[in-house]
Amino acid sequence: MARCLVTGATGYIGGRLVPELLAAGHEVRCMVRSPARMRDLPWADQVEIVAADALDPEATRAALDGVEIAYYLIHTMGGGSGFAASDRQAASVFARAAREQGVGRIVYLGGLAAEEDLSAHMRSRNEVADLFLGCAVPTVVLRAAVIIGSGSASFEMLRHLTERLPVMTTPRWVGTRTQPIAVRDVLRYLTAWASLPGEINRSFDIGGPDILTYADMMHGYAAVAGLPPRVIIPVPLLSPWLSSHWVGLVTPVPATIARPLVESLRNEAICHEHDIARFVPDPPEGLIGFRLACTLALKKIKEADVATRWSSASTPGAPSDPLPTDPGWAGGSLYIDHRTQTTDTPPEAVWRVIEAIGGDNGWYSLPVAWRLRGALDRIFGGVGLRRGRRHPHVLRVGDTIDFWRVEEIEPGRLLRLRAEMLLPGLAWLELSVRTEEGHTVYEQRAIFHPHGLAGHLYWRALTPFHRLIFGRMPRNVIAAAR
Repeated sequence: MARCLVTGATGYIGGRLVPELLAAGHEVRCMVRSPARMRDLPWADQVEIVAADALDPEATRAALDGVEIAYYLIHTMGGGSGFAASDRQAASVFARAAREQGVGRIVYLGGLAAEEDLSAHMRSRNEVADLFLGCAVPTVVLRAAVIIGSGSASFEMLRHLTERLPVMTTPRWVGTRTQPIAVRDVLRYLTAWASLPGEINRSFDIGGPDILTYADMMHGYAAVAGLPPRVIIPVPLLSPWLSSHWVGLVTPVPATIARPLVESLRNEAICHEHDIARFVPDPPEGLIGFRLACTLALKKIKEADVATRWSSASTPGAPSDPLPTDPGWAGGSLYIDHRTQTTDTPPEAVWRVIEAIGGDNGWYSLPVAWRLRGALDRIFGGVGLRRGRRHPHVLRVGDTIDFWRVEEIEPGRLLRLRAEMLLPGLAWLELSVRTEEGHTVYEQRAIFHPHGLAGHLYWRALTPFHRLIFGRMPRNVIAAAR
């Protein structure tokens, strides 16, 4: 069995690959920037966790020490104009460190698309693939198109577009042919390369058995989900920029993530070879088709058994950003809306409400105000409220809840959420419960660190709304706990 390193272990694919490698008997080391985000994962105590940024040569070299198989699952989604240079630099650092440490194989999950008129993100992925293939470390590049699985950005975009728009005007890319692949088949291919011998250095196209247009996929999803047939009217004038904002308004996927997905859909993404079957044979029942992949994904969603989501990969803020617990708050300004409520309701009951907050369960005060804030965030390109929750009742560090992310959780005591909506500053929401003199005390703190004059004006302008929103929460949380 091999000693494997997995980068991006807190992301969508990486978080699912690790347990597959463990089940196959491999030793796994996870390279992540924020080890704390792995603390609550069910397999965290079975792996070695190292803190390293792929842009840091020394830390990356140390992470690769003694590694035989290195999985590179890092790719910027969204980001500014410099994302390609950053991806190129990170891959170069990783390739050099892998060569110096004598790594036996690099496995990279890239994108599948025709070579002409590529989007910036597809060009970047191809550039990273070429860099690894020429780095003197044997590399296997798996080129996949749309990945269908519970929680994937592509599936969430498809699902919500189809469910929410029975009649839709759509851009030209709905007629582009693609070859979607089930996430289970992607993981099967990735896992297999930890055991295969030989110094193979090449790319492989991977895809499912169906070649479909995006319109075909929407019709197929509607049939699987039991929805009436959808009416799709192509409109050639919609640009990728307009399309991404349209997707951002309708689906949980924000425009910054939707844009690279949309732009990649303008290129036909069909496998031109199936050579991988010589090394990883197709299962006896065959590869998973599109409709079965959708059925499996929906089953996971209905059973609240979604292991990872596309939003898992996002990192809230920078590691150097301060926390609301910093002493003296690093000399900066800090606004706090602080409220408490005492009750005879058992603390365990109050905690159950706290841990289940958000998503379909709501925020226990003025739903219209929360929806309005989410809609404004979406209009300006933010994540809005539609990300929901991974699980309706259970949280772990790194989970997203609407436009918040779990920064800290102390079961039965404290939940700290960090805001990911567009703000002129940093914001947190802390909900906690404790026992005091035989009574249960619910405590709530909304915390804001303004950036510049705009931040101060923002807080003061919203203070009346905060009184309405945060003022009602303690009473309603306690009522729900009762």
